[in-house]
Amino acid sequence: MNGFEKRASLIKEKIKKATLELLKTWEPKRIRITDIARKANVSQVTIYNYFGSKEALLHEVFKDYIDQAVDEFTEYMNKDISVKEKIEHIILQKKEANREKFTLTMIRELMIEDNEMMDYIQTQYDEKIIPLMLQLIEDGHRSGAISSIITAQSFLVYMNMIIQHSKELGEAFEKNSHFTEEMLHLFFYGLCGRP
Repeated sequence: MNGFEKRASLIKEKIKKATLELLKTWEPKRIRITDIARKANVSQVTIYNYFGSKEALLHEVFKDYIDQAVDEFTEYMNKDISVKEKIEHIILQKKEANREKFTLTMIRELMIEDNEMMDYIQTQYDEKIIPLMLQLIEDGHRSGAISSIITAQSFLVYMNMIIQHSKELGEAFEKNSHFTEEMLHLFFYGLCGRP
């Protein structure tokens, strides 16, 4: 990479970082190129030169965000730790995502009209996340951390329910400091406690 390419790359990263910061506090429709330019300390023309439009910039920011989240999840799931710790991480990750205020709800809102991004996320989920979850279930069955009567399908449905309700769960995490422990207990032992 020559000097010009390196500088261009740094400017693009600065613009994307500023956009991501704005998305944590503003609705996507309210964000203007002017706001992004001011936050990134670049001109509006620079943003248009590198990205073409606000929509293209948002698209690239989301793609990077999804890629980073998938990479971090993959790295964590490949660690040599217990199944219980991995599941705790999945649940606690929702708590952290809510604290950042850049939640799945906002991602969904931004993707309503972006079928290409929806397809990208679905592909990432199908090709990278599902295999990791299936491995987790298999490891859980082997170690006894997950009951042998729990199928992969029921586990994935249960995890998807948690993900779909991440906004409500996140709000509950913020209001009740014991909620995380309650959710982990419910996940591992159900309503009746230990068998």
